[in-house]
Amino acid sequence: MKILAIDSSGLVASIALLEDETLIAEYTVNYKKTHSQTLLPMIDELVRMTEQSLEEIDAIAVAEGPGSFTGLRIGAATAKGLGLALNKPIIGVPTVDALAYNIFGYEGAICPLMDARRNQVYTGIYRFGAGELAALQPQCVVALEEIITQLNVLGKSVIFVGDGVEVYKEQLEAQLLVPYQFAPAHCNKQRAAAVGTLAQIYYREGRVQTAAEHAPVYLRLSQAERERKEREERAERADS
Repeated sequence: MKILAIDSSGLVASIALLEDETLIAEYTVNYKKTHSQTLLPMIDELVRMTEQSLEEIDAIAVAEGPGSFTGLRIGAATAKGLGLALNKPIIGVPTVDALAYNIFGYEGAICPLMDARRNQVYTGIYRFGAGELAALQPQCVVALEEIITQLNVLGKSVIFVGDGVEVYKEQLEAQLLVPYQFAPAHCNKQRAAAVGTLAQIYYREGRVQTAAEHAPVYLRLSQAERERKEREERAERADS
């Protein structure tokens, strides 16, 4: 089974090619450029360097969200375009689950944190058991204080991963009552290899979509949609 994996849910742009238990190649960039500038050239370079043909892949995996609205749309559009052109299925992988999978085998709790602005985070709480990832708190968008409270009540050591760590590190250090640590640089951001590895599991379970069916998962409205909703609510109140 050969899978092309894409993750553009955050600041990092990452693609990977996996065949069964082998990671053939991974290309990750975390440097200023927009995903619309990077993803397709990265895929082209990966194919060229590995002498692979995209026609040979079995499926395309993509981090489906939550995350950056623009990044998710670009990732989804890339995956859908390739899926339609190549007639390949899409495997949507929850972004927060894939982040947690970076810390495979950790014995305590794993808490991914992605900055969702307004003092909120895309997050969840995970543990590994018998080599499988289990969600104690499935991915969600909450105030940082809420997830800190959940971790303190859980009472287990925890490791944090994701771009939200840099934003909220001081607050975490001040409010956590359990032992904690922060993931090191090689596994603290999105990696397409984690998306692809989880996608292999989903593929065997039949959790696939057609390219036409796939859509990102946002968990909340975009800023533009929130502002439009607020304007509409103000207008309704003014009319009443």
